[in-house]
Amino acid sequence: MMKYSVSQNKSNLSVFKDELGKNVYRKKFTYTLTIEQDVVADNIDEADEKFCQSGIEYSEIKPSITHEYDGVETQFVDAEYEEGITSYIGKVAYEDDEYAKEDGLVEINYDIPEKEEVAA
Repeated sequence: MMKYSVSQNKSNLSVFKDELGKNVYRKKFTYTLTIEQDVVADNIDEADEKFCQSGIEYSEIKPSITHEYDGVETQFVDAEYEEGITSYIGKVAYEDDEYAKEDGLVEINYDIPEKEEVAA
């Protein structure tokens, strides 16, 4: 979990004399960020290894990802991580074209089962 925060009871909001007597409010928003990535691998274990090296760039989870307007200042930014499930979606195979092998034309075929071999 990556967090950027000031004290929960304090604010680093800039205030000015002409705002004297006005109230300061805080509202917490929760956004769900979903990342879906694909990878080519020989098997699910290799795919999982590659996925572990990828994902979100946590150093980018900071107040600059927010939109601030009309005196609103970001006090806290957080990103939660929940493990996803790796699933097979297809196999790289030659296109359905008589010259595909000769021309090296490949595509992701979503109908070939995971364990089925593809002729080289």
